[in-house]
Order: sequence, then structure tokens, then C-alpha cells
Amino acid sequence: MVVIGKKKYQAGEGAQFMSRKAALKKLQLTLIDFRRLCILKGIYPREPRNRKRAQKGQPGIKTLYHKKDIQFLMHEPIIWKLRELKVFNKKVGRARALKEFSDMKRYLSNHPTLKLDHIVKERYPTFIDALRDLDDCLTLCFLFSTFPSLKHIPRDQSLLCRRLTIEFLHAVIAAKALRKVFVSIKGYYYQAEIKGQVITWIVPHHFSFEPQAKNDVDFKMMSIFVEFYITMLGFVNFRLYHTLNLYYPPKLTTSDNSEKILVDEEAYVSERIAALSVPLVNLDPTLQNTEDEELEMDQFENENDATKLEEAMIEAEKIKKLKTIFKGLKVFLNREIPREPLVFILRCFGAEVSWDKLLFVGATFDENDETITHHIVDRPSMTKQYISRYYVQPQWVFDSVNARELLPVEKYLMGCVLPPHLSPFSDSRHDQTYIPPEERALMDPEFKLNDDEDESEEETENEEEREEDETEERDSEEDLKEEIESSKMSDGISEKELQRNRLKKKMKVKTGEVTKEDPWEKKRQERQEYRLRERMIKKKHRKLYRSMMDGRKERAKEIWLLRKKRRLHDTAEKQKRKEERKQKKAKIAE
Repeated sequence: MVVIGKKKYQAGEGAQFMSRKAALKKLQLTLIDFRRLCILKGIYPREPRNRKRAQKGQPGIKTLYHKKDIQFLMHEPIIWKLRELKVFNKKVGRARALKEFSDMKRYLSNHPTLKLDHIVKERYPTFIDALRDLDDCLTLCFLFSTFPSLKHIPRDQSLLCRRLTIEFLHAVIAAKALRKVFVSIKGYYYQAEIKGQVITWIVPHHFSFEPQAKNDVDFKMMSIFVEFYITMLGFVNFRLYHTLNLYYPPKLTTSDNSEKILVDEEAYVSERIAALSVPLVNLDPTLQNTEDEELEMDQFENENDATKLEEAMIEAEKIKKLKTIFKGLKVFLNREIPREPLVFILRCFGAEVSWDKLLFVGATFDENDETITHHIVDRPSMTKQYISRYYVQPQWVFDSVNARELLPVEKYLMGCVLPPHLSPFSDSRHDQTYIPPEERALMDPEFKLNDDEDESEEETENEEEREEDETEERDSEEDLKEEIESSKMSDGISEKELQRNRLKKKMKVKTGEVTKEDPWEKKRQERQEYRLRERMIKKKHRKLYRSMMDGRKERAKEIWLLRKKRRLHDTAEKQKRKEERKQKKAKIAE
């Protein structure tokens, strides 16, 4: 009997993967519709282990998908909607070409719409799953909220992004969930903690939109992502508002109609800020907010986790203080300040914020209010100043949030040279990372006292050495006295008794001496042991180990270069100060 074996590429990687061309043929979709469907369903191309087998021996590099993913797409009801849209476009195009405007109007009134609710529920079965994947969603929605009407972007998409992002900011303010902030060239980095999930997103700076000369950015592709993210963010906002006991869509507590009167061109910006300056209406005013309740941490009797539990309790206490860091402060923003981020941050931590009502809608108090505690300005001087308030620069707000305490305003006063704005997202505990002296001083308040500590240590060491020398001298004097006495007594004593006395002296308890280790010998031995351990590494892991060591050397070199750069900068600054002092002294002498 002839044994019928399996044909080539019928099993293994050859059977697992499918090319994009084959997928399009199987689904009977165009490339544009296939891309849209893959983005909405969260299916991406895969990289096989062996490309030759996966491509069934065909040359070149092809875009490959898992066969299971394509079979999963075959049962998607959106495919039929995409086909309906294709038919609809053909009908409208034909009616327009034949100038049958009544038919065209009828077709346009029955425009097929895509509903993505079932896809959101399918991709994110629980609320926590949606929160975990919210970083990209928020970043892209905040970016699109700044766009004007563009060629490949639907008209209502940017407006809807604006509305949803404002709603999310209101939810963060109500939950007091903001933890970290940072200003960079890209924009404002925010990090919030909602339901135990850490969410980080970027809000771009509010500049005028510069149109692209070339089609470097595929706005059409981005708008497909935004189409899905809008539906997802709507679900998240709805759930957040109800967990925070708030109405959705949000309702403002003030019944002032001044927001309807739009004075300037930046009408949307003013409305957005006005919305952030007023608290929202609760669903049930009798219910206490869950964030305001004092939660007690569970304590488990486990010796191993005692330190971890203590750290968690300290962290919880710090976060509790952080939530009310600006409580009781009344802040007024000057006209040159970026209002949106500062209003959001100050409101998150309990401050009252306002600005000039002639410039923007939604101001809650005027500049001449005597109860204002801080006036945030970004200019070297002001003609009219009030004694009852501090005039600080905007960086004071960001640095205070990251330090988790109200920093002293002396370094941030109007016209002062600001300290460096350090990122709270950099992991300083990571091995081999350069930590600037300012950050080290923030982490360790005793960092500046290192020189004094070294001097005190040297003094204590010298004192200990003196004491040791004195004790040795005393011991040697006592030994000499004993020897002299024994020599005097030995004249009238027999040899046996002398031997006994010698043995007794040997039996005497003496203070132990510390054996001094040779540091050079110790290092040499450690190096030899390290080389032996390196030789024991398996052959298949040696390349990985070498690349790790090379990376470590590169990082060490970078740190050394940065420290050298800092030293040169500090020496140059000291030299400048010395020259300035000399010039001042010379002027005074003249």
C-alpha cells in the first residue's frame, strides 16, 4: 500500500498565514474597505517566524494575516453595511450624472450609517479593559479637536472630538484623578488614575493650524481610527459620569446665558474654558461622592508584605494630600497665560480660577478682587500690582503638582530665572540613568549637605584614630611595667615557677585585632570570579549577553558625557559670577 503523505504547506506556518490579496479575494472587499474593517476590528498584519514557509515558497515580502483573523472577519455584519455604502455611492453618482435630482435627494435621505457599538462591546467586554486602552484614544481625540475642516475628515468629527474631550476633562476634575503633569515641545502630558488604571495622554499646544504642503500625513486613515475612538470615548464618558453621580450629557450649575453670546473669533476656546471653570450638577445631591470618602486600607498578617503594605499606605497618604493641594487658593490668570491646561490642573486640585471677562466667557471673579491669593503671569513686570497676592509664573503650578506639595514661591516670582522643569515620568530608579543635581536634591533633601558630611566623617575618623593610638600606648606601657616587675621577681624564683608565669601570661585575654583586607586583591578575585561566570553562559545566550553589556557601556558613556557637560556648564557659570562681582567692586571703588 502507498502511504499518502501531506502536501507541502498544508500544515504549519504555510497553513496558518494568508496574504492580503487572498484575504481581499475571500472577503470580496476593496483594499480601502478592508483597511477600514481591520482598523475597526483591531486586526493587524503578523510577522511569521519563517517567511518562506508562510508565503508558501513565494519570493518577496508580502503583507500576511492570520487565517483565523480573516475567518473572524467573515462573520462581521459591518461587511454588509460597507457593501450597501458602495451601492449607495453608485446610485447617487448615476443620479447626479443623469441629472435626476429628485432620485438623488431620495437616496441621500436614506444614507446608510455604520454603528460601531457592538464592536466596542466585543473588543472591551469590561469597563477596565476600555480604560486600559484609553491612552491612544484620548491623544488622537485631543489632536483632532484642534483641527479645522479638512479634505478627508468628516465635518462633524472634530466638533464631536472637542465635546467628548471636554466631557472627559470634567470627569477627571470631578474624580480628582490627575496625578502627574509635564510641559514639553509636543504639548502637555497628563497622567490620571481612574479605577486603579493609569491613563497617560498628550494635549497639543493651541497654535494655529498649518496646512500640509505634501500629503505626508494620511488623514483619511487617522479619521477611521477616530471614528472608532469617538464611539469608545462616548461609552467611557457615560460610565464615568454615572459612577461619579453626575448627569450625562453634563449640566452646569450656573444658569448664566452669557456663554451664548460669542464675542470673539475664538468662541469655542472660550466656551471650553468656561465649561471647565464651573462644577457640574449631581444626579442625586444626597449621595456622598465616593472620592471624598476616607477609604481604609486592608491589612493582612503577612511578614513578607509588611514593607510593601507600609509603602502603599505612605503612597495613599501622599495622594490624599495631593487631591487638595490647591484647596482654598483663589487664582487669577493673566491674558498671556495658556488658560486651558492651567484651569484644568488648578480645578483638579481644588482651586478657584478666573480670568478677564472681556477676553473670555466664564470668568467667576474680577482682577480687583482682594481675596485672590495667586496671580499667574508670564511677563517680566506689571504696572499695577496688589500687595495681598503672589505674582508667580505658570511653572509653579506644574512643579507643585509633581512635587505633591505647595512649593515656595520665591523661585517662581515674576521676572525670576526659573528652575529646570523636570519630567515626573522618567524612572530614576532604572539602572544607569543620569539624574540631574536638581532632581537629586528634590529626591534627597540632604543631597546639598554632602560636603559637610564628608568633613564631619573625616573629623570622626581622625578622632577614632587618636583614641586607638592612645589605647595602644597605654597597653604597651602596662606590658613594659609587668615585664620589669617579672624580671625583678625572677631573681629569687625557680625556673619552673617562671614557666608557669609565662603560661599564665599567654592565657591572658586580649582585645581582638581586625584583619585588614587588601582591596586590590579583593577586586582582582571578584574580577576572576566574574570572568568565570561569563564563561559559564550558554552559547545560544552569549550574543544576547554581549548586546546587553554593550548597551550598558553605551549608557555609562552617555551618563559620563552628560556629567562632564554639566561640570563644564557649572564652572563657566561660576566664572561669570566672579567676573560680575569683580566688575561691581570696580564700579563701587570708582
